[in-house]
This record gives sequence, structure tokens and C-alpha cells, in this order.
Amino acid sequence: MELLRFSAFWCGTILFGSILLGDTEASIMKVKRLCKFCDVQATTCTGKGSCKVDCEITSICPHDEDVCVSIWRKKDDNITFDTVCHNPAQKLYGLILEDYNNSKCEMKERKGMGSQFFICSCSEDECNEHVFFNSNMDSQVVAVILVSLVPLLVMAVVVITSFYCYRVYRQRQASSRRKKGPPLDFSDAHAIMIDDEGSDSSSTLANNLNHNTELLPIELDVLVGKGRFAEVYKAKLKQGSSVSEEQGFETVAIKIFPYEEYASWKNEKDIFSDADLRHDNVLHFLTAEERKVQRQYWLITAYQPRGNLQEYLTHHIINWHDLWLLGSSLARGVAHLHSDHTSCGRYKVAIAHRDIKSSNILVKNDLTCCLCDFGLALRLDNTLSVDELANSGQVGTARYMAPEVLESRINLENIESFKQADVYSMALVLWELISRCSAIGEVKEYEPPFGNLREHPCVESMKDSVLRDRGRPEIPNSWINHTGIQMVCASIEDCWDHDPEARLTAQCVAERFDDMEYLDKLSDRSDSEEKIPEEIFVVDEK
Repeated sequence: MELLRFSAFWCGTILFGSILLGDTEASIMKVKRLCKFCDVQATTCTGKGSCKVDCEITSICPHDEDVCVSIWRKKDDNITFDTVCHNPAQKLYGLILEDYNNSKCEMKERKGMGSQFFICSCSEDECNEHVFFNSNMDSQVVAVILVSLVPLLVMAVVVITSFYCYRVYRQRQASSRRKKGPPLDFSDAHAIMIDDEGSDSSSTLANNLNHNTELLPIELDVLVGKGRFAEVYKAKLKQGSSVSEEQGFETVAIKIFPYEEYASWKNEKDIFSDADLRHDNVLHFLTAEERKVQRQYWLITAYQPRGNLQEYLTHHIINWHDLWLLGSSLARGVAHLHSDHTSCGRYKVAIAHRDIKSSNILVKNDLTCCLCDFGLALRLDNTLSVDELANSGQVGTARYMAPEVLESRINLENIESFKQADVYSMALVLWELISRCSAIGEVKEYEPPFGNLREHPCVESMKDSVLRDRGRPEIPNSWINHTGIQMVCASIEDCWDHDPEARLTAQCVAERFDDMEYLDKLSDRSDSEEKIPEEIFVVDEK
């Protein structure tokens, strides 16, 4: 019996020791995560469907927490893959890995990385060898949603089409009763209706006078300007037009975009269609139209026969009173764009013009300014992300670009930065006004800011003058002999400061002009020297 007990004891001991030894060996033999691990290398993967990274190296990750990562980049025609092990608790290229618990490496695009950039992570051995740009599951979900929505979409199209046909029929009947003779045939296209939800009807009417679905009866008169994106015509509204009869517009300006420039037309139309944009110192917008037969997009605005400010200064010498009118109205117009409230205190979205220059400012008959050409304008909505602001790009006219815009270092974390760039450009226009004012003494021929450079300087040339040399247009001592000119020059220097944060706001400049009003009342109000007919309208080429 004792012999049996002794044998049982040693058998148990041996068995228990074998188990412990097996566990120890298992822990020793346990291998850390295996991942494909290659430096950046070229690939033919197009960024669609699924791809193999073509990495021949498999690496044992150094840390237990590491996961497998694949990165796909495309810059110009250069497409690359790189694969790594990485601890998801730490950032990679400034990014946090969010999907590393997956067994598959599903690519997600990340913006603001300087190129087209996709990244994926996963936690299975060598799972980063195959990457997937479009998940089958996503496709199935989309397909189910589309199938579910088809009946609703069909019903919506039927209802909208029926309502539209009925409305067109009623409006044609009303039009034929109002006009003598047969109604005009506008079957080639329909006016673009721009309804502002949430705004009162009178404000909407002010910025969208064409409430008919028919095109306005317009007769183009003469080409008065041509830019990179569009041509501008002086035109006449024919008799019987509701706009002509109700609002007194007989002559209008038509900005015509070819079909290829739809994006530019749409951006400007969207800016103009905001009823809160309406202001005495912003060009009066009437409506927008799509002319399908001519394959054109139209913007229809009030016509200003005195033309743009650059052309006006080229052919006129102005006095102090003229300068005060033009300068104060320009500052008020920019201040209205930048403000997040209307004059009556209602909230509005601030707008950065981003291409303020003398050729994008029109001179009204009362010798005040109004801003035009909002093709590059940006609505400064607080919901815009840094990536969305960055994607808006380096835009504007090089001669008038602020230092931080020339250097592509505008502070995207603060939307005020876009306003500060506008103020810099406005300062250059105020300098142009002073350079043609009789109050400074001898007046030279018109010259744009940085007139020593060529007619259309490039960004690199402007960098040399504005960034490297810290240059600004000259303000001679003779200019400050006049009290009002001296005050305007002080504001100009504050507005074109190299530090954007140190610049005045447009509202502050407008208030300074208001403080100068007493000087204006004391000045001799002589007429400007006119060297050309008043009726001129020129849009400078960008």
C-alpha cells in the first residue's frame, strides 16, 4: 500500500511539473505581432478597391501593443506605399489610429497632409499586406438605402414636376395678359431661383428681383470688360420686363461665364444671393440665370457707368472731398462684409472678399464706392474646419496679397486672419486714392501699388518686395502737409503692418473716416478733373 502511495505521489509530481514546464515553454515560444514592414516604395495601386502592398519584408513588432499600419500616398503622379508596426497610443504623422481593432486594413482618407493620403491599421498578423479602399459592407448599406429611397424619390419628382408645370402655365398666362402681342419664347432655359429661407420677403426681393421662371428679356449692348473667368456687358432690359417696370432698372450689367466656369459663377451667385449682403457700398445684385442654349451662366447686376476705381483714377485727379467720399465708402463696404451682424443687429455670416483691388471696386454716380467681383469670396462660417479653410487655397491678385498670403502662412485656426488680409489690400487701394488727390500738391500719372514692378507681377516677385525687403508703397513727406491726408496715411500704415494682428479692422478705418468729416466740410468741393466720358465700365483681368 505504501508503495502504491509513493508511486502515485511521484506520478502526480511529474505530471504537475510537466504542465508548468509546458506553460513556461509556451510563454517563451509566444511570438509578438508580425507585420509587413517596408520603407516608402512606389506602387501601381490606384486607390480603389483592394490592393496588395507588395512588401516582401515581415517584421516582428518590438512592442506587445503594436499594430500593423499601411499608408498610401499620391502627390502629382507619384504613388507610394509604406508599412510599419506602430503603438496606437502614440500619434503617427500627427494622426491617431482609430480602427486598429479590425482584422482587415480598411483605408480612410485624411485631409491636410500635403498630398492625397490614406491610412489603415489592424491587429492581425500581416493584416496590412492587403488593403481595402471600398468596404463591401458600405456598398451593401448604400445599395439598401438607395433601393429604399427610390419610391420616395420617384414620388417627389412627380409632385415637383407637376407643381412646376402648373406654375409655369399660370405665369405664362399672366405674362401674356400683361404684355401686348404674343409672349416671348424663353423655352431655351429657366432663370435660377435663389430663395433665402429665414430672411424676410423684402430683403429677398432686394437681392433677387426675377421671381419668374422665364428669362429676363435682355438685349446685350457692348462688351465693357473681360477677365479670366467671365466677360461683362452693358445691357438693356426690354419693355415689359417686371424688373424694369417695378424697380426702375433699364440698363444693367451682365457678367457672362462660359459653361466651363460653373464653379466661379456658382460661388459668386451664392455670395450675392445672401440677402444680408445688401448694402449701399456693395454692388446691387438682381438675379442669376442659366442660359442653356448659349451654354452660359449669367449674373445680372446694376450698371455703374463711371466704371471701376482703377480706371477712374487713371483718368481723373480727385480733390480731398472726393477722396473722403471714396475712401469712407470703401471702408464701410469692407466693414459690412466682415461684420457678423447687419445694421439692424440681426446675425449674418461674415464674408472675406479675398481679392480687394481698385479694379474690383466700382465708382457710383454719387462718387462713392461699391465692391464687386465675389468670385473668390469666402463665407466665414464658424462651422468651417481647418481642412476646409486650407482647401480654399492661395487666391487673390499677387500685387495686393498680404505678406502672410504670399507666404501661404495664413492662420487657419482664426477666421479673423482672412479679414486681416482684406484690410491689407484695402490699405493699398487707399494709397492709390491719395496718389491721385490734388491735396498732396503735385500729382503724378496714375500708378498701381508697387508700380516699379511689371504690369502683372508674380507671387515670387511680390515675395521679394513685401517679405524679404519689407517694402510698401512710398508715402512722401509732401503728402502729410494736409491734415486729412496725414490722418489717412496713418491709418494706411496701421492697415498694412507686417503683423496681421496689429492691423486695424475695417470698422475702425470707417470710424476714422467719420471723424474726418469736419475736415471734408471745411474743404473746397471742386469738381474732379475729367479727361474721359463718364460712361465707362472696365473689369480688370486677374
